[in-house]
Amino acid sequence: MIDKSSPLPIYYQLEELIKKQIETGELEPGDALPSEREYSETYQISRMTVRQAVNQLVQNGMLYRQQGKGTFVAERKIEKQLLGLTSFTEDMQGRGVQTSSDVVEFNIVLANAYIAGQMQLKKKDPVYEIKRIRLAENTPMAYEITYLPATLLNGLTKEAAAQSIYRYIEQHLNSPIGQAKQTIEASAADDVEAEYLQIAKGSPILLIERNTRLKDGTPVELAKSVYRADRYKFKVDISR
Repeated sequence: MIDKSSPLPIYYQLEELIKKQIETGELEPGDALPSEREYSETYQISRMTVRQAVNQLVQNGMLYRQQGKGTFVAERKIEKQLLGLTSFTEDMQGRGVQTSSDVVEFNIVLANAYIAGQMQLKKKDPVYEIKRIRLAENTPMAYEITYLPATLLNGLTKEAAAQSIYRYIEQHLNSPIGQAKQTIEASAADDVEAEYLQIAKGSPILLIERNTRLKDGTPVELAKSVYRADRYKFKVDISR
């Protein structure tokens, strides 16, 4: 309920009320929210206050708008803890989520100067270039472009690339993956990314670049991953 005598702003109380309805399942993904007028009449508050509360929930990804149709409950974001090095497949399977990969391109190309420098190769050394759409419960979650040293991982197939590449690397080389350097930044989907992720061009995305090494320091992967910002978020616990 809304308590108008509370020191908490009314828009914040309504925001928390809608959040609780979503978290308890009273409002489920895809459900349409009541109109501003309905909220206003139900709680005897201004439509501007309702709009402020709904805008906050749209901004944090719990709700989304469709022009001419209304405001709806968004699918819950998958939360990834930024502790430990796991593949997309391992991460989803650990949550009990069915995952799959659609390999849209599988080629051997010659390393350019940047790839060679990052992977301690010579320019024009052969590398696998693998482009995959990563799906969770048949929904596109990420689009990845991965480079792997072809000489080191000789024999990799398109079929194997549709599974966990990390698992393949560790089994093929009989050596564990040790560490990775990773950067995360906000970006906007270009034409290709939007098409593969089934989102509108310019939609917010999370751009991740990762350089992965075996336990002995040998570079084995250079990857660029683009995650849907409406379905994925990263979490890190920090202590002082």
